[in-house]
Amino acid sequence: MKITNVEFSAGVSSFYFDDQAAIKSGAGMDGFIYVGSATTPGFDAIRQSGEAISVLIELENGQWAEGDCAAVQYSGAGGRDPLFTADRYIPWMRSVLRPLLIGRDVTKFAENARLIDELTEDGRQIHTAIRYGLSQALLDATAKATNRLKVEVVCDEYGLPIDASPLKLFGQSGDDRYNAVDKMIMKRVDALPHGLINNVSTKLGENGGRLQEYVTWLTQRIKKLRGSAAYQPTIHIDVYGTIGLIFQNDPVAIARYLRELEERAGQFPLYIEGPVDVGNKQDQIALLGAIKRQLRDIGSEVRIVADEWCNTYQDIADFVDAQCCDMVQIKTPDLGSIHNAIEAVLYCHSHGVEAYLGGTCNETDVSARACLHIAQATRPQRVLIKPGMGFDEGLTIVANEMRRNQTILQAKHATAGVAQ
Repeated sequence: MKITNVEFSAGVSSFYFDDQAAIKSGAGMDGFIYVGSATTPGFDAIRQSGEAISVLIELENGQWAEGDCAAVQYSGAGGRDPLFTADRYIPWMRSVLRPLLIGRDVTKFAENARLIDELTEDGRQIHTAIRYGLSQALLDATAKATNRLKVEVVCDEYGLPIDASPLKLFGQSGDDRYNAVDKMIMKRVDALPHGLINNVSTKLGENGGRLQEYVTWLTQRIKKLRGSAAYQPTIHIDVYGTIGLIFQNDPVAIARYLRELEERAGQFPLYIEGPVDVGNKQDQIALLGAIKRQLRDIGSEVRIVADEWCNTYQDIADFVDAQCCDMVQIKTPDLGSIHNAIEAVLYCHSHGVEAYLGGTCNETDVSARACLHIAQATRPQRVLIKPGMGFDEGLTIVANEMRRNQTILQAKHATAGVAQ
């Protein structure tokens, strides 16, 4: 089955582009808007509308496959590609990508995905967001060309078993870190709340006191609202390197503070994402490793999640090989073509590190569903509920897609059993 036409459509993502450097430097807010000048190159304001580009592939059988190019909320931070806008990239995609795709056979997914990962512009790989969306469309094209679900395509090409059991889903609250928790508890989310602790004075506290109070509240709230002790969610909080800021990146002091948070979390497992951000990969790996060792030395079971400076497939392999963390967030748009996300989950599993198939609130329904398919094939320990920062819409997209796929796979298995 070959591609007969390719079109590109400018669209919006489910959140916004935020200048992380300006926010971490203390930018104030006026309503939903950050006040002050942008710091990261490419930004016109600290907060800008999120954008996406849909890749639409027409096949010989008349079906259209789709994928959405999207970039993370904090574009340009931590070694990531620059701000992604439709006006800048659609002309290039039409003139360069379209001719390369028309006439290409889509019977196999992985070989096409690897091909686009090798494409360059001005001597560099093309933007991660473009590789991300294009690979989604190619996966969808292979599925439509071969009458399979996308999860089945991935399992078949990577030799993975079909497993229809539920995945562990992780909700992120955004700044609505209290009301969103109530919603997550009501809907029995497996891990919560992310928390968006990205500012020392307003969210962490100059000595970490605000976060301590929040973890205490969170634990009490779960117990109050859960109804049954059988509901035992994991507490997973992203602190965007702010803990390192208040403790001058001292691994001993950081570990002691995390142990205090663990005591407040009580019976609920505690994962801390991005406790430090030292500005480069090698030092990040070294410091995370030192914190992890200190935690074990003092008998703490707090789990460290790598995030900053762990963007590409090679970055993930380097963090995993160093055994500096307990879990890696695989930020799907940052890896470019989604075959890299598939292989990153499998690499984590083969080296005894937990995989969290994440991404960003700043994606779309199309990219979120594509990621759910690859999660069902690769079975990471945690899957981000996305897109959006309001939780409910992302849960509708991800959880319902998971359950639809489960139903279809179970029905196919039952039909195959009868036929045999």
